[in-house]
Amino acid sequence: MASTEGLVPITRAHLASYYDKYPCPPLSDDVSRLSSEIRSISNDLLHQHPPTQGESMLIKEADGQPPHKIDENMWKNREYIEETIFLLDKPNWPEALKQPSSPSEVEYAVILGQLKDKLYSTLKFLESFQAKNSEHVFNTVMTYLPQDFRGTLLRQQRERSERNKQAEVDALVNSGGSIQERYALLWKQQMDRRRQLAQLGSATGVYKTLVKYLVGVPQVLLDFVRQINDDDGPMEEQRHRYGPPLYSLTSMILSIRLFLSLLWIRYGATKLKREQLALLEEAVEVYTREFERFMKFISEVFANAPFFISAEVAGALDASKNDDYKEITVPAGKTYEVLLSVDSVNSYIAWDFSLVQGKINMDIGFSLEFLSPSGDKTLMLPYRRYESDQGNFCTLMGGSYKLIWDNTYSTFFKKVVRYKLDCIPPVTEPVESD
Repeated sequence: MASTEGLVPITRAHLASYYDKYPCPPLSDDVSRLSSEIRSISNDLLHQHPPTQGESMLIKEADGQPPHKIDENMWKNREYIEETIFLLDKPNWPEALKQPSSPSEVEYAVILGQLKDKLYSTLKFLESFQAKNSEHVFNTVMTYLPQDFRGTLLRQQRERSERNKQAEVDALVNSGGSIQERYALLWKQQMDRRRQLAQLGSATGVYKTLVKYLVGVPQVLLDFVRQINDDDGPMEEQRHRYGPPLYSLTSMILSIRLFLSLLWIRYGATKLKREQLALLEEAVEVYTREFERFMKFISEVFANAPFFISAEVAGALDASKNDDYKEITVPAGKTYEVLLSVDSVNSYIAWDFSLVQGKINMDIGFSLEFLSPSGDKTLMLPYRRYESDQGNFCTLMGGSYKLIWDNTYSTFFKKVVRYKLDCIPPVTEPVESD
């Protein structure tokens, strides 16, 4: 478990100073030029033949602003790339183009196949980036969790959740769901992940059982995952710095997708012209090049971005204070006991304690007992002397458990103990209603 002593969550101001070291390289001017030209020839097609209802919805989307969130733009780029690949796949070409009747149409078919390959390569690049970035964030969060059953439970919960999400996507695809429907589901799932991260910070939802009672999860981590995506939180600085070029690329691929969609439907009355194909070829070349260049840049920025900073840097005071700890004094020759009632088998009794040390380092005895209804005692954790300890015990039966701090061996010295403990019920999957 990485130490969070003296750390506070990253602030927007500090993130801004970090981003100052990573100015975003400007996009090629060809992005705006080609986006405008592609949209212009799309408008020409619409003047010749009015849009259908489905096309009107796509045109409205192209006329609007791209999403504000960085990750939503990533998903939109994936969606538009995949829809464009679908249109460039030979089975989805207009019938006249599937059976070329001239050398120029044969040449067009070869070029369209090359454009499909370029976009497919960019799609795989984007998918890889998203997977690595998601894993990086989760692993960073896990680094600051205690490396015991708590981290294991969270990993198991994440694995179950991801399996369920993939099964949901597979079911949609198998039922004939469209690319747009699939990406609407994928974005909903992404927002679910974000909510789960926030729930980890505020101890709600499926994480309530696990986190609310946790001992040893740093408060700085809980604050971080709760605040990271606030409207004016740290990620807003990221959107401010790096959103505009990504928005331009999102608009560009949507313009390409719109043009192909309009052309294919009108292909019987309007043939693909050589100058149009040349423009499309240049647009795909520039989009894939600039998008991958932007992704490589943002990957470096994300990989090195700090999650936590020192309290001194943030201008915060007393950031490590945690009021959940209790402080008690165990006189010389005495014990201090806490009785916990456990309702369920496989619950965890968890504790974290340390002695407040003076000039002389001291220790104290600690043990755990089970008390039967008849009053019989069973030693569950043998007596041992500690300066501090963080641990847990999985219960084999319900009932009463007694945690004992033992200072009977000391003749002169009292011991001051700071401790935090609780009983964590078994974590189960939530039952969802149909």
